[in-house]
Amino acid sequence: MAVLEIKDLHVSVEDKEILKGINLTIEENEVHALMGPNGNGKSTLLATIMGHPKYTVTSGSIIYKGQDLLSMSVDERSRAGVFLGMQYPQEIPGVSNSDFLKAAINARREKPISLFEFFKEMEATTKQLQMKPDLAHRFLNEGFSGGEKKRNEILQMKLLKPTLGMLDEIDSGLDVDALKIVADTIADIRKTTTMSLLVVSHYERFYQLVQPTHAHVLVDGVILEEGGIELVTKIDEQGYDWIYEKYQIEKAKEEKKAVVSLGTCAAAPRK
Repeated sequence: MAVLEIKDLHVSVEDKEILKGINLTIEENEVHALMGPNGNGKSTLLATIMGHPKYTVTSGSIIYKGQDLLSMSVDERSRAGVFLGMQYPQEIPGVSNSDFLKAAINARREKPISLFEFFKEMEATTKQLQMKPDLAHRFLNEGFSGGEKKRNEILQMKLLKPTLGMLDEIDSGLDVDALKIVADTIADIRKTTTMSLLVVSHYERFYQLVQPTHAHVLVDGVILEEGGIELVTKIDEQGYDWIYEKYQIEKAKEEKKAVVSLGTCAAAPRK
Protein backbone atom coordinates (compact mmCIF):
# COMPACT_ATOMS: atom_id res chain seq x y z
CA MET A 1 0.00 0.00 0.00
CA ALA A 2 1.33 3.44 -0.96
CA VAL A 3 1.90 5.95 1.82
CA LEU A 4 0.42 8.73 -0.34
CA GLU A 5 -1.53 8.49 -3.57
CA ILE A 6 -2.77 11.64 -5.30
CA LYS A 7 -4.99 11.33 -8.36
CA ASP A 8 -6.07 14.13 -10.72
CA LEU A 9 -5.97 16.75 -7.96
CA HIS A 10 -7.37 20.18 -8.82
CA VAL A 11 -7.05 22.98 -6.26
CA SER A 12 -8.23 26.59 -6.35
CA VAL A 13 -7.61 29.70 -4.26
CA GLU A 14 -10.31 32.37 -4.40
CA ASP A 15 -11.68 30.88 -7.64
CA LYS A 16 -8.24 30.82 -9.28
CA GLU A 17 -7.11 27.30 -10.22
CA ILE A 18 -3.57 26.63 -9.01
CA LEU A 19 -3.23 22.85 -9.29
CA LYS A 20 -4.59 21.48 -12.54
CA GLY A 21 -4.47 17.71 -12.26
CA ILE A 22 -1.69 16.45 -9.97
CA ASN A 23 -0.85 12.74 -9.98
CA LEU A 24 1.73 11.57 -7.45
CA THR A 25 2.42 8.31 -5.61
CA ILE A 26 4.86 8.01 -2.71
CA GLU A 27 5.83 4.63 -1.29
CA GLU A 28 7.30 3.83 2.11
CA ASN A 29 10.79 5.22 2.79
CA GLU A 30 11.02 7.12 -0.52
CA VAL A 31 12.33 10.68 -0.85
CA HIS A 32 10.63 12.79 -3.52
CA ALA A 33 12.09 16.09 -4.73
CA LEU A 34 9.45 18.58 -5.91
CA MET A 35 10.91 21.30 -8.12
CA GLY A 36 9.53 24.10 -10.26
CA PRO A 37 9.59 27.89 -10.70
CA ASN A 38 8.07 30.04 -7.96
CA GLY A 39 4.33 30.55 -8.18
CA ASN A 40 3.57 27.28 -9.95
CA GLY A 41 1.95 25.32 -7.12
CA LYS A 42 4.59 23.53 -5.03
CA SER A 43 3.67 25.09 -1.67
CA THR A 44 -0.01 24.86 -2.62
CA LEU A 45 0.33 21.10 -3.00
CA LEU A 46 2.02 20.66 0.38
CA ALA A 47 -0.46 22.94 2.16
CA THR A 48 -3.39 21.10 0.53
CA ILE A 49 -2.06 17.74 1.71
CA MET A 50 -1.78 19.18 5.23
CA GLY A 51 -5.31 20.61 5.07
CA HIS A 52 -4.92 24.40 4.90
CA PRO A 53 -8.45 25.86 4.68
CA LYS A 54 -7.36 28.54 2.20
CA TYR A 55 -7.05 25.91 -0.55
CA THR A 56 -10.21 24.42 -2.07
CA VAL A 57 -10.02 20.97 -3.65
CA THR A 58 -12.41 21.10 -6.62
CA SER A 59 -11.78 17.53 -7.83
CA GLY A 60 -9.47 14.58 -7.40
CA SER A 61 -8.40 12.53 -4.39
CA ILE A 62 -5.63 12.20 -1.80
CA ILE A 63 -5.33 8.77 -0.19
CA TYR A 64 -2.97 8.41 2.77
CA LYS A 65 -2.24 4.87 3.96
CA GLY A 66 -5.58 3.73 2.54
CA GLN A 67 -7.57 6.57 4.13
CA ASP A 68 -9.32 9.51 2.47
CA LEU A 69 -7.11 12.37 3.62
CA LEU A 70 -9.50 15.03 2.33
CA SER A 71 -12.15 13.92 4.83
CA MET A 72 -9.77 14.51 7.76
CA SER A 73 -9.14 17.73 9.70
CA VAL A 74 -5.63 19.17 10.06
CA ASP A 75 -5.11 17.72 13.53
CA GLU A 76 -6.44 14.32 12.40
CA ARG A 77 -3.94 14.33 9.52
CA SER A 78 -1.15 15.20 11.93
CA ARG A 79 -2.07 12.47 14.40
CA ALA A 80 -2.25 10.01 11.50
CA GLY A 81 1.40 10.78 10.74
CA VAL A 82 1.53 13.71 8.30
CA PHE A 83 3.99 16.55 9.05
CA LEU A 84 4.73 19.81 7.27
CA GLY A 85 7.96 21.68 7.94
CA MET A 86 7.14 25.29 7.18
CA GLN A 87 9.13 27.75 5.11
CA TYR A 88 7.90 30.52 7.44
CA PRO A 89 7.41 28.99 10.93
CA GLN A 90 5.12 31.06 13.10
CA GLU A 91 6.03 32.64 16.44
CA ILE A 92 3.71 31.68 19.31
CA PRO A 93 4.31 33.92 22.35
CA GLY A 94 3.42 32.45 25.74
CA VAL A 95 3.86 28.82 24.69
CA SER A 96 7.24 27.27 25.45
CA ASN A 97 8.90 25.09 22.88
CA SER A 98 8.94 22.13 25.30
CA ASP A 99 5.27 22.45 26.26
CA PHE A 100 4.26 22.65 22.61
CA LEU A 101 6.28 19.61 21.60
CA LYS A 102 5.24 17.53 24.60
CA ALA A 103 1.54 18.25 23.92
CA ALA A 104 1.99 17.38 20.23
CA ILE A 105 3.72 14.09 21.07
CA ASN A 106 1.06 13.13 23.62
CA ALA A 107 -1.69 13.81 21.09
CA ARG A 108 -0.29 10.90 19.08
CA ARG A 109 0.13 8.46 21.97
CA GLU A 110 -2.21 6.33 24.05
CA LYS A 111 0.01 6.79 27.10
CA PRO A 112 1.63 10.21 27.71
CA ILE A 113 5.39 10.38 27.34
CA SER A 114 7.26 10.60 30.64
CA LEU A 115 8.97 13.88 31.44
CA PHE A 116 12.34 12.10 31.68
CA GLU A 117 11.97 10.38 28.30
CA PHE A 118 10.77 13.59 26.64
CA PHE A 119 13.60 15.81 27.86
CA LYS A 120 16.18 13.10 27.18
CA GLU A 121 15.06 12.83 23.54
CA MET A 122 14.67 16.60 23.12
CA GLU A 123 18.10 17.30 24.60
CA ALA A 124 19.75 14.70 22.36
CA THR A 125 18.10 16.07 19.21
CA THR A 126 18.86 19.67 20.18
CA LYS A 127 22.53 18.73 20.49
CA GLN A 128 22.43 16.87 17.18
CA LEU A 129 21.05 19.98 15.47
CA GLN A 130 23.59 22.14 17.36
CA MET A 131 20.88 24.38 18.77
CA LYS A 132 21.18 26.54 21.88
CA PRO A 133 20.55 24.58 25.12
CA ASP A 134 17.98 27.10 26.41
CA LEU A 135 15.69 26.45 23.43
CA ALA A 136 13.31 24.24 25.42
CA HIS A 137 12.44 27.09 27.77
CA ARG A 138 11.93 29.78 25.12
CA PHE A 139 8.58 30.64 23.58
CA LEU A 140 7.96 28.80 20.32
CA ASN A 141 10.02 30.49 17.57
CA GLU A 142 9.85 33.87 19.34
CA GLY A 143 13.13 35.67 18.83
CA PHE A 144 14.55 32.73 16.89
CA SER A 145 16.76 33.48 13.91
CA GLY A 146 15.67 32.17 10.53
CA GLY A 147 18.09 29.28 10.79
CA GLU A 148 16.95 28.42 14.34
CA LYS A 149 13.34 28.29 13.18
CA LYS A 150 14.25 25.86 10.40
CA ARG A 151 16.23 23.64 12.74
CA ASN A 152 13.31 23.72 15.16
CA GLU A 153 11.05 22.35 12.41
CA ILE A 154 13.44 19.40 11.98
CA LEU A 155 13.51 18.97 15.78
CA GLN A 156 9.70 18.70 15.72
CA MET A 157 9.80 16.21 12.85
CA LYS A 158 12.28 13.95 14.62
CA LEU A 159 10.35 13.94 17.91
CA LEU A 160 6.93 13.49 16.28
CA LYS A 161 8.13 10.60 14.06
CA PRO A 162 5.72 11.12 11.13
CA THR A 163 5.10 8.56 8.41
CA LEU A 164 5.05 11.33 5.78
CA GLY A 165 7.30 14.35 6.23
CA MET A 166 6.92 17.35 3.93
CA LEU A 167 9.57 20.08 3.89
CA ASP A 168 8.80 23.39 2.20
CA GLU A 169 12.14 25.07 1.42
CA ILE A 170 13.44 24.08 4.84
CA ASP A 171 16.94 24.81 3.54
CA SER A 172 16.35 28.49 2.72
CA GLY A 173 18.22 30.78 5.09
CA LEU A 174 20.63 28.06 6.25
CA ASP A 175 24.37 28.51 5.85
CA VAL A 176 26.56 25.71 4.51
CA ASP A 177 27.30 24.22 7.94
CA ALA A 178 23.66 24.35 9.07
CA LEU A 179 22.55 22.79 5.79
CA LYS A 180 24.81 19.78 6.44
CA ILE A 181 23.59 19.48 10.04
CA VAL A 182 19.95 19.50 8.95
CA ALA A 183 20.60 16.99 6.16
CA ASP A 184 22.50 14.68 8.53
CA THR A 185 19.62 14.78 11.01
CA ILE A 186 17.13 13.93 8.25
CA ALA A 187 19.36 11.00 7.24
CA ASP A 188 19.43 9.84 10.85
CA ILE A 189 15.62 9.97 11.06
CA ARG A 190 15.36 7.86 7.91
CA LYS A 191 17.76 5.25 9.31
CA THR A 192 15.54 4.65 12.35
CA THR A 193 12.07 5.04 10.76
CA THR A 194 10.21 4.25 7.53
CA MET A 195 9.32 7.91 7.01
CA SER A 196 8.73 9.04 3.44
CA LEU A 197 9.66 12.58 2.42
CA LEU A 198 8.31 15.16 -0.03
CA VAL A 199 10.90 17.94 -0.29
CA VAL A 200 10.60 21.34 -1.97
CA SER A 201 13.87 23.13 -2.62
CA HIS A 202 15.50 25.26 -5.31
CA TYR A 203 19.02 24.07 -4.53
CA GLU A 204 20.79 21.03 -5.95
CA ARG A 205 23.21 21.06 -3.01
CA PHE A 206 20.43 20.24 -0.57
CA TYR A 207 19.04 17.51 -2.80
CA GLN A 208 22.52 16.01 -3.15
CA LEU A 209 22.67 15.84 0.64
CA VAL A 210 19.24 14.24 1.15
CA GLN A 211 19.53 12.03 -1.98
CA PRO A 212 15.96 11.86 -3.40
CA THR A 213 14.82 8.57 -4.88
CA HIS A 214 12.40 10.40 -7.19
CA ALA A 215 12.21 13.89 -8.69
CA HIS A 216 9.27 15.82 -10.14
CA VAL A 217 9.02 19.16 -11.93
CA LEU A 218 5.78 21.07 -11.38
CA VAL A 219 5.02 23.84 -13.89
CA ASP A 220 1.73 25.71 -14.28
CA GLY A 221 -0.05 23.44 -11.78
CA VAL A 222 0.92 20.13 -13.44
CA ILE A 223 3.80 17.68 -12.91
CA LEU A 224 5.39 17.60 -16.37
CA GLU A 225 8.70 15.79 -15.83
CA GLU A 226 9.67 12.92 -13.51
CA GLY A 227 12.90 11.06 -12.92
CA GLY A 228 15.64 10.57 -10.35
CA ILE A 229 18.59 12.61 -9.09
CA GLU A 230 19.70 13.13 -12.70
CA LEU A 231 16.63 15.34 -13.23
CA VAL A 232 17.70 17.50 -10.28
CA THR A 233 21.12 17.95 -11.88
CA LYS A 234 19.60 18.81 -15.27
CA ILE A 235 17.38 21.51 -13.74
CA ASP A 236 20.35 22.93 -11.85
CA GLU A 237 22.41 23.13 -15.04
CA GLN A 238 19.74 24.17 -17.56
CA GLY A 239 16.95 25.78 -15.57
CA TYR A 240 13.32 25.43 -16.69
CA ASP A 241 13.38 27.03 -20.14
CA TRP A 242 13.67 23.65 -21.89
CA ILE A 243 10.45 22.53 -20.18
CA TYR A 244 8.55 25.62 -21.36
CA GLU A 245 9.81 24.95 -24.88
CA LYS A 246 9.13 21.20 -24.79
CA TYR A 247 5.53 21.59 -23.62
CA GLN A 248 4.92 24.89 -25.46
CA ILE A 249 3.95 26.72 -22.29
CA GLU A 250 4.14 30.48 -22.09
CA LYS A 251 6.46 31.53 -19.31
CA ALA A 252 4.36 33.36 -16.75
CA LYS A 253 5.66 36.21 -14.65
CA GLU A 254 6.65 34.86 -11.25
CA GLU A 255 4.43 36.06 -8.44
CA LYS A 256 5.73 36.98 -5.03
CA LYS A 257 5.30 33.96 -2.81
CA ALA A 258 2.73 34.47 -0.09
CA VAL A 259 3.43 33.45 3.49
CA VAL A 260 1.43 30.31 4.16
CA SER A 261 0.65 29.48 7.78
CA LEU A 262 -1.16 26.55 9.33
CA GLY A 263 -0.52 27.98 12.79
CA THR A 264 1.13 24.67 13.55
CA CYS A 265 1.67 21.42 11.71
CA ALA A 266 1.66 19.43 14.91
CA ALA A 267 -1.51 18.07 16.40
CA ALA A 268 -3.36 20.02 19.02
CA PRO A 269 -3.70 18.36 22.43
CA ARG A 270 -6.70 16.09 22.81
CA LYS A 271 -9.46 17.53 24.92
